[in-house]
Amino acid sequence: MPTEPIRKLQPGRSAPLGATSDGRGVNFAIWSGAATKVELCVFEGGVETRHELPANSNDVWHGFLPGAEAGLTYGYRVHGDYDPKNGNRFNPHKLLIDPYAKLLQGDVIHDSRLQDGLATKDGWTMDTRDSAPVMPKCVVIETQSDPRETKRPRTALADSVIYELHVKGYTRLHPDVPPALRGTYLGLAEPVIIEHLRRLKITAIELLPCASFMSEPELVKRGLSNYWGYNPAAFFAPHAAYAINDPIGEFQTMVRVMHEAGIEVLVDVVYNHTAEGNAHGPTLNFRGIDNAAYYQLRHHNRAEYVNNSGCGNSVAVNGPPVLKLVLDSLRYWTEVLGVDGFRFDLAASLARVHGEFDPNAAFLQAVYQDPVLSQCKLIAEPWDLGHAGYRLGQFPSGWTEWNDRYRRSVRAFWRGNSNAIGEFASRVSGSDDFFAGRGPTASLNYVTSHDGFTLHDLVSYDERHNQDNGENNADGDPSGDSWNHGVEGPSADPEVQRSRTRGKRGMLATLMFSQGIPMLLAGDELGRTQRGNNNAYCQDNEIGWLDWCDADDSLTQFVADLIGLRRQLAVFRRGAELVGQLNEASGLRDVQWFTASGTSMQLAQWREPQRRELAILLRGDLDTEAIAPRYRLSGDDVLILVNGSEDAVAFTFPAASGRWHCVLDTDHGESIGAQTYQVAGRSLVLLVSRNS
Repeated sequence: MPTEPIRKLQPGRSAPLGATSDGRGVNFAIWSGAATKVELCVFEGGVETRHELPANSNDVWHGFLPGAEAGLTYGYRVHGDYDPKNGNRFNPHKLLIDPYAKLLQGDVIHDSRLQDGLATKDGWTMDTRDSAPVMPKCVVIETQSDPRETKRPRTALADSVIYELHVKGYTRLHPDVPPALRGTYLGLAEPVIIEHLRRLKITAIELLPCASFMSEPELVKRGLSNYWGYNPAAFFAPHAAYAINDPIGEFQTMVRVMHEAGIEVLVDVVYNHTAEGNAHGPTLNFRGIDNAAYYQLRHHNRAEYVNNSGCGNSVAVNGPPVLKLVLDSLRYWTEVLGVDGFRFDLAASLARVHGEFDPNAAFLQAVYQDPVLSQCKLIAEPWDLGHAGYRLGQFPSGWTEWNDRYRRSVRAFWRGNSNAIGEFASRVSGSDDFFAGRGPTASLNYVTSHDGFTLHDLVSYDERHNQDNGENNADGDPSGDSWNHGVEGPSADPEVQRSRTRGKRGMLATLMFSQGIPMLLAGDELGRTQRGNNNAYCQDNEIGWLDWCDADDSLTQFVADLIGLRRQLAVFRRGAELVGQLNEASGLRDVQWFTASGTSMQLAQWREPQRRELAILLRGDLDTEAIAPRYRLSGDDVLILVNGSEDAVAFTFPAASGRWHCVLDTDHGESIGAQTYQVAGRSLVLLVSRNS
């Protein structure tokens, strides 16, 4: 049983929310609109002391604990009606995490005591067992920005090349990272890692979720864990398992080192659902603080949750207190932890109003007007799993969107699918059919991401091989447009290996020479495999970690060369969409499409199901008499020759198109003449005509 309070709480202040240390004590403030009483639970020397918060201002419960200091561990118990069928699940027997906690101590221990009650045929019965022994505790900190923080790179969006990586998996097996630092924030800050990133010439890393998360109970039962981190338990607190001693300070150090190297840091954030799961999931925080305010509940049975996430619940982001929580946490990651932008998981869920997607939703408007967040790079995963959840191209100006149509189209073309040439051209030219008026920077282009096959596996497997996930190989995408080039899995056949290398190089070159923002999956440049697993979310082992010892250095150099060419050639980094319109003053078009014979593509040719060859001419210099002032660009012209067929094809250069020099051939080159270029099967060639 808890002991009597040893210090008496004073009323304190209602702002800021969370625990705030001022040298005299600590102020505690937590929002709950339907609670009848809130207890602060302080843990000292293994003993829990409960203090009733003495004041309530506009539904914020608050109190000041004199003499308390940073390092104090605490949680909350919230009183109110326990009536799940009407949406209320208050249960003071359950210790709760502060939604504004910046640091957690200890892990969740999966135990039935985490459940707030039991559903029976007669209704719900409250569980009166204390959950404190199996719950992590919040830690009071003295929050401050990194005093050594350097100037942010602030790379222009059009110049960005993003590199998606997992904090632990990236360095866990790196032989040149000190063993104690492998798999940590500080491991990413090691010189050998910075050297690799700079060699690649990427401009930003995009980290899989770094906010505190926990594994789903079902995964734990199978002896697995949530490796990717898309199951948040605390929005502010950096995940402690990626740190040695100090998650906040070590994360800040990693960000500072990246900034010093000219590399931005983006983080993947998950606000669409939480780790509390469905109605029978664990009670960690929001469910017990004010269930009906923090979650979207079903109208016919408010004991059940709307599940647009596919993970059991949907956060009620449009409610003012929850919206404030989300925005406050984003600003904390930006201003205190130093990050430069965010990728929003299942972002369509954050923009639903009365169940339907709305581009004017409160969350999107709030971010747009926020003086801090509006300056960040904002990347949406533009769908969720709810009704009419696919919303590619429908986010407002200022947002970049994961373009899965790009992934699908580029894979389909290089795989050899029929009727692929037209959509391939649309994706390479910036997906204006989805992003008209917003420019190519609205499209984040990718061929692979954490979710799906790695690039090496994409060309090595026809089928998913997810048996290790414990779901009878039924999870993951069953049709990933992959192609094993004749042999399923590893092969020592030189011809199969060469064909796979061409496939990888063709897709990588397409990615870097497309209009839009390219994203590279970490490890693809190394030739990384997940052994055919295309859903490694629960593989915290060699399947999910990068193998640096078996890296393909020639492929790494190839990727670095591609990104270097993208940096050199301004024509690939346009801020406005291509239009193909004739400029009367110069007699030029910004983009033209040609057949292998050098003639302009006609409508009938675009519709040919088996057409596999295409030449793309991009003008780099449209003078001061360009189509419109915003289209003005000074740079070299480029000609991209794409051969998706099995056999070599001789391309004839378009008439009066300049003097061409080959700068890249994904098959190392065959022969070049004054007016022709021989392109090997399933290969791409980049030619440049110098305007200077």
